[in-house]
Amino acid sequence: MFDSAQEIGSAPGDPHQALVDAVHSGGISALAAALGDQGFVLRELALRPQGLFTPGDKLGTAYTNVVGMIHELRSAMDALEARAVVALAESLTLQKQAEARARTAQEADQAPPTKALLREASSEAAREVSMKIKKSPASAAHSLASQRRLVADMPEMLTALASAKVTSTVAHNASRSFAPLSPTQRAEADRLLGGRLADLDGAGSETWNDAAAAAIAAADPQGQERRHLRAKQERHVTVRRAEHGMATVTAHVPALDGAKIRKRLSIEAERQRAAGDRRGHQAIQADSFVDTLLGQEDAMVPVTLDIGIMITERALLNPGTGDLAQIEGYGTAPAEVLREELRGPLGAALAQQTEETEETEGTEGTDEAIGPDGPAQRAAIRRLYLHPRVGELVAVESRARAFPAALATFIRWRDLVCRAPYCNAPIRQTDHIDPHAAGGHTCLDNGQGLCASCNDKEQQVRSVQRVGDPATDGHVVEWTSRAGTRRTTRPRALVAPDSPPGPEPAGPTHRRRSARRTRRRPPSSRAPDTPV
Repeated sequence: MFDSAQEIGSAPGDPHQALVDAVHSGGISALAAALGDQGFVLRELALRPQGLFTPGDKLGTAYTNVVGMIHELRSAMDALEARAVVALAESLTLQKQAEARARTAQEADQAPPTKALLREASSEAAREVSMKIKKSPASAAHSLASQRRLVADMPEMLTALASAKVTSTVAHNASRSFAPLSPTQRAEADRLLGGRLADLDGAGSETWNDAAAAAIAAADPQGQERRHLRAKQERHVTVRRAEHGMATVTAHVPALDGAKIRKRLSIEAERQRAAGDRRGHQAIQADSFVDTLLGQEDAMVPVTLDIGIMITERALLNPGTGDLAQIEGYGTAPAEVLREELRGPLGAALAQQTEETEETEGTEGTDEAIGPDGPAQRAAIRRLYLHPRVGELVAVESRARAFPAALATFIRWRDLVCRAPYCNAPIRQTDHIDPHAAGGHTCLDNGQGLCASCNDKEQQVRSVQRVGDPATDGHVVEWTSRAGTRRTTRPRALVAPDSPPGPEPAGPTHRRRSARRTRRRPPSSRAPDTPV
């Protein structure tokens, strides 16, 4: 129908806008025809490219541009599909309402309830989409629910998707996480998340999930515990068939338990690798998981685990403020959940502090609060400091080439996952942003946590450098690819940027926050006398 812009856009101006105007005036049939024409062109180029994709040493930039435009086109199509599927469901609802009125001779008291019609129409629309795009009915139904939220209540994320500022995965993950919110709360969370698009430019899915969780907490701070309890009821274990005679085991468990499992398996893999085992880190974790679960000879033995939990004072005292906690190796978690987990360990830690004070004063002291029969979890309280504007952790410097253990731990707490753009892998190494060989300092500002693959950055990208003003922008790192694509990454904020300070400010430049490190000891072993 539309062979060229001239046929439909004779008026002077942008030919692309002329295409848009023609579709607007032609309606949904014109849109289907335009998509069919463009689909035919793209399909023919993919099937019969001739010399179009012949490599050349001067064509790198041209192919980079093509890949970028394909990404933009895919994002726009995803946003367009969301609107089309929602319109399909609503049209089917109207059709069913008309059929119901006709059957009952327009007698309203005999017509099915609107909610029932909506459910039937949604089911029919999901089935229609399922059969059209070759997706399971359950998956199509979940997608429809997510698309409804995007179209009705999340204009910021829908706009970001249409303009390729976020991927379809990011947009739909945010939509699904916003499902428990009311439409008003969902719109507020969408506004807050949309306001952080620039800061999340190079963020991976884990960081995006944390940002969505922060937006939810800010929009509905009183609902954290309710949402967690509802999610906890859905804990489960699944075993699915994988390729080539393998299986995938998934456990849906509370956040802190998941962090402990991950830490324990990682410690076991590092121990066996240090002892000379040549299996890969992940392979050892998988084998140890199976051996322990099935009670085999090589099962893991109980050990003490050290898990960092970053939580603000005000979240401990009043979780209704909306602040979230951060768990090392996991990410954001509701503060109310961790309050329950920490109640016993913190009580023991405070009791021990009281005992030590009384002993110093020459008193006899109280009964031992943490001993062989004490709680399995213990807490050591450490004070951390946040950047006053962006809410990131800030701290100290070292002159050594290798990052000292305490500083490396601090960087791991700050970054949580690999800091490379869009990478969600666990941190395995502490990297000098400005290489030490080139004069880079071993300090928090010049450090970042990376996975083993991304730490080979000098061989993969043109440059990695600190950008922005640390005093106002926080710890921002810019990665530039060989072709010139630039992406920035930053740590996850422990509190919302520019949020009001909590109680007991520590000075004019930093707000004081507390880190809780919980240690789980085996029930049969005695814990150390002093928590560390």
